[in-house]
Amino acid sequence: MCGRYAITLPPDAVRAYFRYVEQPNFPPRTNIAPTQPVPVVRLDRDPDGVKRRHFALLRWSFLPGFVKDPKDYPLVLNARSETALEKASFRNAMRRRRCIFVADAFYEWRRAPGGRGKGKPPSQPFLIRRRDGNPMAFAGLWETWTGPNGEEVDGACVLTTDANALMGAVHDRMPVILEPEDFDSWLDADAVEAEAAMALLRPARDDVLEMWPIATHVNKVANDNCDVQTPIGPVECIDSMTAPAAPEVPRQRDLFG
Repeated sequence: MCGRYAITLPPDAVRAYFRYVEQPNFPPRTNIAPTQPVPVVRLDRDPDGVKRRHFALLRWSFLPGFVKDPKDYPLVLNARSETALEKASFRNAMRRRRCIFVADAFYEWRRAPGGRGKGKPPSQPFLIRRRDGNPMAFAGLWETWTGPNGEEVDGACVLTTDANALMGAVHDRMPVILEPEDFDSWLDADAVEAEAAMALLRPARDDVLEMWPIATHVNKVANDNCDVQTPIGPVECIDSMTAPAAPEVPRQRDLFG
């Protein structure tokens, strides 16, 4: 899964990579957490009839339109890409509302043998980024939830897939990371049907990413600084590294009530 990630590259570099119209000036973030506003790229048809990519801020949690009370619905940060077109929660978004999460790194925790809980070995956090230094493009879905009083919440989730060889040493899942040549096919739901877009939802090539173990600063949401990403040892040490367990993710009821 993907539960924390970062955007630290200069806004101009990010805009050049994703080619959206707007010129946002956002600060670097090293520890983006669930339910926070997150930048995404969407494709919209402008008044002149031309389709263009646009930058938008959405809430990182997906609420299907059929939900009556968000307090009774679990927090959805990620969705399995393999079943996105089958499940009622994501089917419509997969067909009509595809987006790209803007990122340049994400974090994952390698659970020590024996699992989590009191008396169990702790987990080790890792930072994962592209080897070429470019931004990351997570395939995502978005939805507008409308409440009984007309209130609206635009939220989104990250699509995940099987881990590649690198990620497999840490976790069995990873975000779907799109390459620039696939951006248009993923975003243009009018031109590319969901069934065809599904072919883009695959693990990153084994040579695309790199990772290293980091300290436990990332476990605390308030730690949003460069210290979060400081390496503490080579990747080869992952079998012997230990650290406090990954943070718990709140449920939707805790966020709306």
